[in-house]
Amino acid sequence: MTGHAFFPTGLQAINVGPDMFATPLQASGVPVVALDWRPPAGGDRELGLLIARLEDDPGDPVGRLVAQANATAVERLLAAQPMLIDIQPASQAIGLGVHQLLHSGPPIAWERMPGPVRGAITGAILFEGWATSPERAAALVEAGTVKLAPCHHHGAVGPMAGVVSPSMPVVVVENVAAGTHGYATLNEGLGKVLRFGAYDDSVIDRLRWMADVLGPALGTAIRAGGPIDLRSLTGQALQMGDEGHNRNIAATSLFTRSVAPALVRTQDGATAAAVLDFLRSNDHFFLNLSMAACKSSLDAAAGIEGSTVVTAMSRNGVDFGIRLSGTGDTWFTTPVGVPDGLFFPGYGPDDANPDLGDSAITETFGIGGFAMAAAPAIVRFVGGTAADALEYTRSMGRITLARNPSYQLPPLGFAGTPTGIDARRVLDSGIAPVINTGIAHREAGVGQIGAGIARAPLACFAAALTELRRRLGVAQPSAIERAP
Repeated sequence: MTGHAFFPTGLQAINVGPDMFATPLQASGVPVVALDWRPPAGGDRELGLLIARLEDDPGDPVGRLVAQANATAVERLLAAQPMLIDIQPASQAIGLGVHQLLHSGPPIAWERMPGPVRGAITGAILFEGWATSPERAAALVEAGTVKLAPCHHHGAVGPMAGVVSPSMPVVVVENVAAGTHGYATLNEGLGKVLRFGAYDDSVIDRLRWMADVLGPALGTAIRAGGPIDLRSLTGQALQMGDEGHNRNIAATSLFTRSVAPALVRTQDGATAAAVLDFLRSNDHFFLNLSMAACKSSLDAAAGIEGSTVVTAMSRNGVDFGIRLSGTGDTWFTTPVGVPDGLFFPGYGPDDANPDLGDSAITETFGIGGFAMAAAPAIVRFVGGTAADALEYTRSMGRITLARNPSYQLPPLGFAGTPTGIDARRVLDSGIAPVINTGIAHREAGVGQIGAGIARAPLACFAAALTELRRRLGVAQPSAIERAP
């Protein structure tokens, strides 16, 4: 029998597996569609069984619990309404006392901290006046006089080193739908700044101006003008080319427009002009507001028994850590690597510190890297193509449980941003959450040397689900028990 009898309309193929199977067909002119498939859980038998045990199953009590828990978590995320209600010193807003400092990422001891975090802690101590030299500042930490804790443990988030000290002004964001709060310092702008570990006189002088002038002026204006709806501003900004993490030009402009009338009514001309000049020159200002908004929103979904929704992803420059709704405040960590991206002239991967900062809270909530389809221009900063930006957002839809109608993406037909990272889907698909991020030099004070794309390590998610299963008191099924 001739070949055409089997394929009267011509041979067409779908390739499942390695590309090597498709190559001979393509060489013969056969159309081949590549199916993006991989074995569940990367072919890891034990991990696959773990995921199966926690799947939604209406006939199983555990399955019903997980399904309902995740539905509750998603409902709270979609209902979140973060409002900027004030700007206050961290001592007042968070309750930080003398000799208390916060840092980004999961817990880490001073001895393990990388250069940028050590530099930022040194700068914060000098700013507070607890020491008069870098050497004395380090001695205070080594002696245990200065107490260190993660921002996340106090409802706060900080970019890069993320250091917060008592006198620093922080934004106070309330998720009015749930009563949860998020805090973050004010963004210093680019260049030589504390969050990258710099602490020379110019850095300290800027921090003092922010504490003495910028924070009080903006706080007074916000109290006078009323709360600012950050959900609305972010939704508008996503339709104007922002993504909420590394591109915040539109959101910063919208914020400035919102606060300017009350600012000029409550401040003298010189102060108002100085504040507005600072906002005009700092396209990244809204980032910290975005982070606090996402933190207040995600904390509403934390602590739900049985939920596999991720409520935090963060990095301290050494470890990458996640938190899961169903496991509360527990961190699951693994070593973090250097992002893959574009470096400024004169720098390369050997100069870079491993990934750093709490700013991945934006991706955890579903913006930032998850919303790159809204901001194709971001690829000129982090690398890749406009098509890559669209694909990042599409692929994140495969590991999330919902789309957020408050954050619509014009390039995807106004679909909402992928929301509610499900640790089960991450492991089942092998698709790691994407994070677009700045790259810090490994030495304190050098600053930002590039930007790029990072991926959350899958090991964190495996550890989190293993602990969730233990807390639910269910056994890992064997292959025999699962066989039909």
